[in-house]
Amino acid sequence: MGQVGGRRVIFNADDFGLDVAVNEAVESAHRDGVLTTASLMVAAPAAEDAVVRARALPRLGVGLHLTLVDGAPLLPAEQVPDLVDGQGRFAADLWRRGVRYFFLPRVRKQLAAEIRAQFVAFAATGLALDHANAHKHLHLHPTVLTLMLDVGAEFGLRAVRLPWEPLQAARCGGARGLAPALWSFFLRPWLARMRRQLNRRQIMHNDLLYGLDATGHMNEARLLQMLHCLPVEGITEIYFHPATLQTAALHALMPKYEPHAEWAALMSPRVKDYLRDQDIAKGTFGDFAVR
Repeated sequence: MGQVGGRRVIFNADDFGLDVAVNEAVESAHRDGVLTTASLMVAAPAAEDAVVRARALPRLGVGLHLTLVDGAPLLPAEQVPDLVDGQGRFAADLWRRGVRYFFLPRVRKQLAAEIRAQFVAFAATGLALDHANAHKHLHLHPTVLTLMLDVGAEFGLRAVRLPWEPLQAARCGGARGLAPALWSFFLRPWLARMRRQLNRRQIMHNDLLYGLDATGHMNEARLLQMLHCLPVEGITEIYFHPATLQTAALHALMPKYEPHAEWAALMSPRVKDYLRDQDIAKGTFGDFAVR
């Protein structure tokens, strides 16, 4: 969709609401660092705390981080039995679940109900909806994407993350080996389909995504290198999983992540200086949309 020219960056924090340490990092990185947006997990343990903080940050673009894996549903488990495991949490076998999303109407009905419940919960916060994406980029699944867009249209959804990190961008961020190339090849048709669908519905999206291969390890040095590799035009979303400290709960969920280093990267004076010196604009999806 048409946007003004130049290099534009959206600095986003995923998992807003997962833990108070995440919320503290989001607040401080927005007030004193470069963070411009955050994606809210409406059913997460610290979601209420996140909403209170977000209401005091009018320039923070808050979106919905649709959660259909690695968490519990917002609806009672008995209303979405095909989405959860024996403990009432979203089942982790994504390949099998993905096939069921596609082929079984009863599963799609439950999926639609849970997606709607999360949009309703976000709307109840009173926060403006800057964007939406899905935890673990599950909106790459065509059924999830279609339902997210169908339901989201009722709630004013206007921007969605396109999880496309070109191989060159991944290499620039320090990716090594064959895995990034294989993932780039495997995801290409799904990303092309997603881009067509977003464009057809006139949903704004980023042109590139940085941080996919380096998820959990977006330190200052890596971030500066990525900024150095930005294309001369377009909107790049760079996403993070920051926290002021790695609490026991965060360690249990993401034991190999470095949330404090990611928070430090967002707070870095060197990063702020680089953006200023290179005339790189930062903002939200809403800031960069054509009015």
